[in-house]
Amino acid sequence: MTGIIEQFGLLGVFALMVPESACILVPSEVTLLFSGFAVSQHWMTFWLAVLAATAGNLVGSLVAYGIGATRLVEQIPGAGALMRRWDHTFDERGLRAVLVARLLPLAHTFVSLPAGARRVPLLPFVALTTIGCGLWAAAFILIGVVSGSAWASVSSVLGKALLGVGLACLAWLAYRATHRGDSND
Repeated sequence: MTGIIEQFGLLGVFALMVPESACILVPSEVTLLFSGFAVSQHWMTFWLAVLAATAGNLVGSLVAYGIGATRLVEQIPGAGALMRRWDHTFDERGLRAVLVARLLPLAHTFVSLPAGARRVPLLPFVALTTIGCGLWAAAFILIGVVSGSAWASVSSVLGKALLGVGLACLAWLAYRATHRGDSND
């Protein structure tokens, strides 16, 4: 992943953030931390890195929103229960759920699917996604800027750990959804 940013710069940041927001587990934290390192090395500017990451998040989020709107995701075993849980969240929190989810690990990757299924109005979805993803990107890029030279020792371990945590969370959610006696799926 870091090689993509080294080779393509801001376009690489954008390209890595798209699949992450389209529900493909590419850890945004690693992309953003390395982007912060790139900023500290003057390979790119802070605000352009935040803009590239946010734009990539928005494009990926719109793809996931579209998939959610088709409701194809509900064909995946256990997904129906998960989507109903998100429906409950949207009922309780309204559109704020999109913004809050954008600031939470793992939830920021998947909130677009239920938002699309729920047919959250597109303009507020885009606005809240842009704000939340911009804040997420800015925070992690800033941490990358501050950590600067320590990047080499942190990147490999962090990427593997975050990917492992993400996969474990997904497995746990799938297990819970399929072992709750969910006969309505």
